[in-house]
Amino acid sequence: MPRELPVTEIMSKPVVSVSSDMTIEDAARVFIERDISGAPVVDADGKLLGLIEDDDLVIEDARVHFPTYIQIFGGAIPIPGSVRRFEDEIRASAGLTTVGEIMDDKPYMVDASATLEDVATLIKDHHLSRVPVVDGDRVIGIVSRHDVVAALARDSD
Repeated sequence: MPRELPVTEIMSKPVVSVSSDMTIEDAARVFIERDISGAPVVDADGKLLGLIEDDDLVIEDARVHFPTYIQIFGGAIPIPGSVRRFEDEIRASAGLTTVGEIMDDKPYMVDASATLEDVATLIKDHHLSRVPVVDGDRVIGIVSRHDVVAALARDSD
């Protein structure tokens, strides 16, 4: 493996990204239209805010779990967390959930000076599908598992 190969030589660019205020329905459309399974979430200046994957977009099929209550002394007290889960599921089933609400807001990333070895190690150690490449805090590329495997295949030729 060309361990010292710069990540900038294997990254995909330009990067398909989404915004944090986009609905999950719109993000799913982008994923389908662009044939991708994940994307960085960026602000208007291209600054990395998070990462969203296709499995983040999968929502239980209109099954809503009603809050659980305990009855004590004639009153009903909701179990902590069950009301929020109910509200989240209602928002999601109505298509109101935004990318910003479900994205990973602390994604792993690599700097543009990283090497293939750096990104391959990060992907393997943390079971990642993709890693944004940043210059400062701006996304300039993305490296997927596929990109790493393709680099390995090129090296074996």
